[in-house]
Amino acid sequence: MQLAAEFEDPLVLGETPRGTRRVLHFKGGAFSGSRLNGQLLKGGGDWILQRRDGIAQLDIRFTLRTDDGALIYAGCDGIADIAPDVRARIEAGEDVDPEGYYFRTAVFFETGAEPYLWLNRLLAVGVARRTSSGMVTDVFAVR
Repeated sequence: MQLAAEFEDPLVLGETPRGTRRVLHFKGGAFSGSRLNGQLLKGGGDWILQRRDGIAQLDIRFTLRTDDGALIYAGCDGIADIAPDVRARIEAGEDVDPEGYYFRTAVFFETGAEPYLWLNRLLAVGVARRTSSGMVTDVFAVR
């Protein structure tokens, strides 16, 4: 599936003992694919730790609502390696080729909805790209 999310303005906690911490809450979004379609609900987000080596360590959590009303929780761990000048171009609204940076996640799902129980047994990989106001992620099942 492809997942698109829009961010609220970032909350910058600043320099912590582990690195610089930022929180990006989701305004909402949408997802579509051959077996999953619906909305990304407001309230999830990305709890980012910008490590001292320049890598962003990602802790992403959100809830999906399928077109038929099922709720699915998703949690993602990942990393983003985006050079400061590239990040500035993205945030300025430039459409930057995602081949110029690395943004990957491991995606796990949880649901009690009968038609989607197969997700509870699935590991997926997300290949993401930043936009000026959010992100777009292509999610692939690992079989």
